[in-house]
Amino acid sequence: MRTDPGSYVVTSPRPGAFPLVARGKGAPIVVSGDDYVGVVRVAGDLRDDVERVTGVRPVVSVDQVPVGQEPVIVGTIGRSPLINGLVRAGKLDVTGIAGKWETSLQQVVYNPMPGVRKALVIAGSDQRGTIFGVYDVSQRIGVSPWYWWDDVPARTAEELYVLPGRHTQGTPAVKYRGFFINDENPALGTWAPRHFGPGQAPGYPNGFNSRFYGQVFETMLRLKANYLWPAVWGRAFAEDDLANHATATAYGVVMGTSHEAPMMRGIEEWNRHAVPAVRDPEGNIVTPGHDPYGGTGEWSFRRNPEAIKAYWRDGVQRMVDEEFEGVVTLGMRGNGDVSLPDGDGIELMREIIATERRIIEETTGRDPAQTPQVWTLYKEVQRYWDQGLRAPDDVTVVFTDDNWGNMRKLPDPALSPRAGGYGMYYHFDYVGGGRNYKWVDTINLANTWEQLHTTYEYGVDRLWVVNVGDLKNEELPTQFFLDYAWNPDAWPLERLPEWEKRYAAQNFGQEHAATIAEVLHTYGVLQSRRKPELLNRRITTAADGTVTYDDEQTPFFLEHYRELDRVTAQWQDLAEEAERIGRKLSPAKQDAYFQLVLYAVKATANLYALRQAEFTNIRYAEQGRAATNDLADRTDARFAEDQALSDYYNTELADGKWDGFQTQPKIGYGDVDRYGPDAPWQQPQTPDHVALPDEVFPAVRRIEVPAGADLGVAIDGSAQWWPAAAEPAVLPTFSPHQSQPAQYVEVFNRGRDPFAYRIESPEPWLLVTPSRGVVDKEVRAAVRVDWRHAPKGTTRVPLTVRGPNGTAVEVTAVVENPRNAPRRGFVEANGYVSMLADHASRVVGAGGVDWLRIPGIGRDGAGMQPTPVTAPRQTPGGASPRLEYSVNLRTTGPVKVWVYLSPRNNVHPTDGLSYAVSLDGQSPQRVNVTTATGADDTRMNRQWERNTSDNVNRTVTTHVVDRPGEHVVKVWMVDPTVVVQKIVVDTGGLAPSYLGPPESRHVGRLPQVSPGH
Repeated sequence: MRTDPGSYVVTSPRPGAFPLVARGKGAPIVVSGDDYVGVVRVAGDLRDDVERVTGVRPVVSVDQVPVGQEPVIVGTIGRSPLINGLVRAGKLDVTGIAGKWETSLQQVVYNPMPGVRKALVIAGSDQRGTIFGVYDVSQRIGVSPWYWWDDVPARTAEELYVLPGRHTQGTPAVKYRGFFINDENPALGTWAPRHFGPGQAPGYPNGFNSRFYGQVFETMLRLKANYLWPAVWGRAFAEDDLANHATATAYGVVMGTSHEAPMMRGIEEWNRHAVPAVRDPEGNIVTPGHDPYGGTGEWSFRRNPEAIKAYWRDGVQRMVDEEFEGVVTLGMRGNGDVSLPDGDGIELMREIIATERRIIEETTGRDPAQTPQVWTLYKEVQRYWDQGLRAPDDVTVVFTDDNWGNMRKLPDPALSPRAGGYGMYYHFDYVGGGRNYKWVDTINLANTWEQLHTTYEYGVDRLWVVNVGDLKNEELPTQFFLDYAWNPDAWPLERLPEWEKRYAAQNFGQEHAATIAEVLHTYGVLQSRRKPELLNRRITTAADGTVTYDDEQTPFFLEHYRELDRVTAQWQDLAEEAERIGRKLSPAKQDAYFQLVLYAVKATANLYALRQAEFTNIRYAEQGRAATNDLADRTDARFAEDQALSDYYNTELADGKWDGFQTQPKIGYGDVDRYGPDAPWQQPQTPDHVALPDEVFPAVRRIEVPAGADLGVAIDGSAQWWPAAAEPAVLPTFSPHQSQPAQYVEVFNRGRDPFAYRIESPEPWLLVTPSRGVVDKEVRAAVRVDWRHAPKGTTRVPLTVRGPNGTAVEVTAVVENPRNAPRRGFVEANGYVSMLADHASRVVGAGGVDWLRIPGIGRDGAGMQPTPVTAPRQTPGGASPRLEYSVNLRTTGPVKVWVYLSPRNNVHPTDGLSYAVSLDGQSPQRVNVTTATGADDTRMNRQWERNTSDNVNRTVTTHVVDRPGEHVVKVWMVDPTVVVQKIVVDTGGLAPSYLGPPESRHVGRLPQVSPGH
C-alpha cells in the first residue's frame, strides 16, 4: 500500500495510470444515492476541482455507472452499493481500511464491473474517510484547501493521471481535530454580514449563517479537520440560521461547543432569551418559568438549578431531534468566559457533571458513555483537576495552554489510561492579558511543533482544538496543526523546512516555493519575538520581583545594542524580499500572495518602522533636536501606510471580496485616558465595544526649533545627551572581541541653521568616520579601533567634538586590548559573555536522555531541549545530562549567569519546572522557573504575563570566578520540558535590553549542534 506523502497524481501518461483527464475529456464521477449526503455532495466538489485545474468539467452521475467509459467511483464501505459490490466480487481489497476511523483508499481497479475496463475507486471506511479521500485527490491535482478563503488559483494542467497501486493517507492519530472561531469581532464580524447577509432565523442578521458555515466546513474538510467550535460572541450557532446544524450534517462535520458552553448550547442563547424570574421578599426564585429557547434568571446552578437543567436538557434534545453528530461539553463556567459565580467547591462541580450526565442518559435513552463528551480544564477549571476531581472514565479530559501557546498541564504518566482519553485546547489568537493578539499570524512554527510533539508524546490524542480567531490570517499554523494531528510521525522536527516548502508550493507552485517558504519561516521567527500589539509596552521586573508596565516605552531599547534599529532593519529586509518575490509571481497569484504572505510581512514591517520613528521622535523631543518633527512626520507617514494597506485589503483585494476584514486595531493599545481601564490589554474601542480605527499611542511630539545653531552630542549605548548631562560622556568599552565592530558618536543640531563640526582623535589608531563636515540636523560618526596598532592593556582616549560658537563636548573611548589573547571559547567583552544555546562546546547525554536542537524556537536562534520529553526528572551533577559552554573571562569575583528559557509552564505533578547551572566544578544551583511565574488557576499572575509577552523566561544565578582565563558554564537538565534559548554571563557591564546582547565573539571554530538530536 502506497503511503508515501509524494503525489500519486501526474500530468502525463504512465503505464497503468488512470486518466482522470485526457485528450480533453474528464472521467465521469459516479456516486451512490444511498451513500451519506456528505459523500454525494463532495463528488460535486471533485468535479469542480477537476474543472478548476484543467478547464474540463466531468459529469457526475448518481448510481449510473457509464458502460464503455473509465469512471471515478466514490463511496463508503458498508454504505455504498457500488463499493460493497466491488468488495464482494473481490475487485477491491479493503483490508486495513474497513472498520477504521476516517480512513480512505484510492486505487486503480481493472475490470471492476461488466463493460468497464478500468476505474479509479475512492473508498472510505466511513463518511469522512470517503470525503477526505476525495479532497486528497483534489489537493494533489492542484487545488489548495485555501482556494476560496484566500483566492488561491488552482495549479493548471491539461491532463491528469492517477498512478496505479493502492494509495492511502492512513488513519488519523488524533480522533477529533478542529478549531474554534473566536474573538471574531471586529474583522470577521464586520465582513461576514456584508458578504453572506442574514440567516434564516428572523431578528439575527449577523452573517454567521449556513452559507458562511458551509465555506468553513468545506475548508475544514479539505484540511482533514472534522470538529468545530462555532463563533460565540453575540452569536448562537443554532439560532442565527436554523439550517446551520443541518448544514453541518450535510457536510459531515462534528459540532462541539467551547469550554464555557455546556450541553450543546452557547451562552448567547441564554442571554437572548433570559426570562426574568419572580422572587419572594428573601430573594428566592418562586416562579422560574422557562423559555425553551433560552434561559431564565441567573446563570447559577446553586441558585437557579431548575432553569439551568431545563436549558441543558433542551440542548441535548435538539441534538437528538436534529440528528447531528456532536461532542457534548460538560462542566460549567460563569457567563462571559469567567469563573463560576457559585464558587469553586469540588462537590458543586461534581454535582453539575453528574446532573449533566443524567440529562444525557434520560434524553438520549442510552448509556451516557455512548455520547462523546469533554471536560475542558480551561483557566480556573484546572483547579478542580489539581485538587483531585475526576470526570467519569469515558469523558475526554481536555488540557489547555495558557492562551499563549504553552501547555499548562499534561497527563501524569503514572495515571491509569482513561477510556475517554485526553484532549488539547490551544491558541493562535487570544483576548486577554498581557494584551489581545488578534491581528495577524504571530506563530513560531518551531514552538508550535515542540508543544504539539510534547502533548502527543504524553498520550493526548483523543481531541485537539485550536482557537484560530477569525481563521483568516492564521492559515499556515492552522494547516500545520491539523497536518500534525493527522500524522505526527510524518512531521518530525527535521522535516519542518520541507513542510514549509510544501505549504508554499501548494499555494504558489514549485518555482518560488523555496524562497517563499524562507520568507514565511523568517516571518514566524521575527513575529514570535513579541506580538505587534505589544510594541509600545515595556514590562520590567524590579529587584523585589514587582512587575510594572509602561505603555509609553518601546520594549526594544533605542540605545542599548542598537536593538530597535536592528530589529526594524530585519523587518525591512524581510519586507523587501517578500515584495521582490511577489513581483515575480503571475497576476493570477497576486491576490493570494497578498493574503497569505505579503500583507502580514509588509504591514508588520511598516508597524516596526512606525514604532521606531515614534519612539525616536519622543527621545528627540526630550533632547530638543532639530530632527524631532521629521520623525513625527515619518510616524504619520507610516500610519498612513498602515491605513492604506488596510484600505486596499478591504476595498480592492479580490475585487472587494474581503470588505471589512482588515478592521482589527493593533496600534492604539494602552491609552487609558481615551479608552478606559481595559485599554492596557483590550483593543481600542468605545464604551459600547465598537472597535475604533487605530490611533498612534503614545502620541508623537512636535517642537518649535529655534533660530541659530546649537550643538548636541549623543553616544552609543546612552539615552543622555551632552553638554546637558551632568556625568561624563563615555562610550561602551572597545574590545577586539566585541560583537559590534564600531561605536558611534552622534552630532545633532538643536537649531535651524546648519553648522560645521569636527571630531578630533589624539590617537591615529582610533578612527572616526566622518570626522568632520556640516550638520544640518544630525550626523552619526562611526568610531573604530585599528587593533594592529592599538596599545596593549586599557587605554582611555578623549575625543573632542567641536561645534558652532566654540562649543565642544569631550567623549571618552575606553579601549581594552588584552595582553594575552584567549585561545578558545566565547570571550568576555563590554562586561558580558552572550551565547546562543545551540553553540555549546559540549553536549552531554546520559541514561537514555539526549539533547534536541530546535532551530528557530529562540527569539534570536535555536533552542536546546532534553529528549525524550517524557524522560524522568534528573538530579543535576556528576555525569547527568548537561550543556557545556567554554568561556574566557577577564573578570574575577561574583558574576551573574542569566539563562533565557522558552516561557513554559510546569506540565508535571511536581514542585515546579527546573534546570540547574554551575561554573567549572562548583555544585549545580537548581532554579525553579515556575515558582513565581505559573498560573494561580483563576488568572495568570503578572510575572507570567511578562514572560509570555516577552516570549522568554529569564532567571539568574550568581557564581564566583576565582581566576581570569578559561572556564566552563554548565546548564544541567532537571526537567525534560525545559527549552534553553540563550545564556548570558554578566561580568558587570550588561545593559538592559529586550533580546539580550548579541552573541559574543568566539575564538576558534564556533561549536554548532547538528539539527535534530
